[in-house]
Amino acid sequence: MAANRKDIVQQINNAFIENNLEKILSFFKDDVTWTMVGDTTVRGKDAIRKWMASMDPQPPQITVHDTVAEGDVVVSRGDMRMQEKKNGPAIPYTFCDIYRFEGDKVADLTAFVIRTDKGTRDRDQDERQMATSRQG
Repeated sequence: MAANRKDIVQQINNAFIENNLEKILSFFKDDVTWTMVGDTTVRGKDAIRKWMASMDPQPPQITVHDTVAEGDVVVSRGDMRMQEKKNGPAIPYTFCDIYRFEGDKVADLTAFVIRTDKGTRDRDQDERQMATSRQG
């Protein structure tokens, strides 16, 4: 069963790349809970549809580094680049998604998504400010 669940998570990741929400939801229970840690929790397929539509997400570029299955849990970890707006820049993130299954359907998804360019931006800004203060 664990191998089958890993395959399902791979199919979900592929559906994210295809920007195919209905395919993603086909692997979820009707009353699924999706938690974006530090942001929001959405319950149920209809609420997820509304939530995703409000963001106008563009298809991400995803690289999965690890997928581990144990019992009714599958963890997928990787990197992605995603445009937050249609014509905006692709922003790098690292993710760790924890899927809890009931049978062959996802009952809970807990997603840790961390923007990875922020540290570089802050450091670059600090260096520019320091250079400006030395000149002034």
